[in-house]
Amino acid sequence: MTLAAVLLAGGESHRMGRDKSTLILDGIPLWQRQLDLLRRLAPAELLVSARTNPDWLPADARFVADAPPARGPLSGLAAALSSSRATHLLALPIDLPAMTAPHLASLWRASEPGSGILPWLDNRAEPLPAIYPAEAAPVAASLLAGEDVSLRTFTEALIDGGQLKKLIIGSQDVILYENCNTPADWRRHVTHAEIHD
Repeated sequence: MTLAAVLLAGGESHRMGRDKSTLILDGIPLWQRQLDLLRRLAPAELLVSARTNPDWLPADARFVADAPPARGPLSGLAAALSSSRATHLLALPIDLPAMTAPHLASLWRASEPGSGILPWLDNRAEPLPAIYPAEAAPVAASLLAGEDVSLRTFTEALIDGGQLKKLIIGSQDVILYENCNTPADWRRHVTHAEIHD
């Protein structure tokens, strides 16, 4: 099995009021922190999915434009799945500042040929971050051509097809999945990080 990794940075950040990828955490921009996490898994391909090519794109990453029309995270996933040559794709959103490389590595270790991993916490699916098999590409493309582009529909179709397996996330790791969508979310995260440093 081979792993590609994509950083999903295509959101418009309306609720944050600024580009989330440029928020500073521990002295570095969030995009750099997230890409550093992905690099620690030594992926065969490092991708960045967004609406337009970001000016911060590093030399070791390849830009993948969101699959048109831009319709949320599924557009980024569809584009990355269709352009990757790896057997699996790890998709990490820009707005999970507490995520760790060891946890992402645990998702990869749990993956199997032809099947990815869907984190499951508090009795609900967490479709990002997750690991998707290459076989998910036509499912994503088919959904993008229709009306329902929710990640819930996408993941349910993959579970039904045996291409995605649930992985229960322990209570000690739930904090890793807390995303930052608003300035208040960000202040809360930064304060929590400072307390626990």
